[in-house]
Amino acid sequence: MIETARLVLRRPVAADLAPLHAMWSDPRVMADLGPLKTREQSAATIARHEGYRQSHGLGFWTVALREDGTVIGFCGLKPGAENTPIAGEVEVGWMLAAAHWRQGFAREAAEASLAWGWANSAAPRIVAITAAQNAASRALMERLGMVRLGGFDHPNFAVDDPLRETVSYAIERA
Repeated sequence: MIETARLVLRRPVAADLAPLHAMWSDPRVMADLGPLKTREQSAATIARHEGYRQSHGLGFWTVALREDGTVIGFCGLKPGAENTPIAGEVEVGWMLAAAHWRQGFAREAAEASLAWGWANSAAPRIVAITAAQNAASRALMERLGMVRLGGFDHPNFAVDDPLRETVSYAIERA
C-alpha cells in the first residue's frame, strides 16, 4: 500500500469491481482510452493486473481517497504492451472517475507510482503512452517530467480508429 497526502494506492479487492467498472463503462473516461467495458471485461482487467503482479512484480493499484476510502481510480506500473515500442519496459498509467478530474489526484497517484517504481525496480526509465488526441494525459506526462519519445500506431486499435495514433513519453532514472 502506498499513502500520499490525499490518496491510498492499494491492491484491488472484490468490492472495488463496482466502482472501477463504473469508471470503465463511463464514455467520458473511456473517450481517449478505448471501448467501454462490460462488467466481465472490468473483472478481467483487474485479474490481468494481478497477473502482472505475480509475473513481473508490477500492476495497477486501486486509487482511493485517504479520508473516506472512496475508490476514485486505477493507477500504477505494468509491463509495456507487447507489439509496441515500449514492450519490455516499465509503463506508468492512470485513470480516474470523471468526478475526480482536475483536482490533482492523477498527478499525485502517478508521482507515487513513479517513486515506487524507482525504489522497487532496476528500470533505467519508466515510460507512458496515450492516444495522441489525449491532451490531458500528454500534459500530465510533461508535468511529471516525462519527455516525448515519438508516436506509433497502436496494434490494439483498428486502422480507422482515432485512438490508434499513440504517443510515448519517458522519464529517466535520476
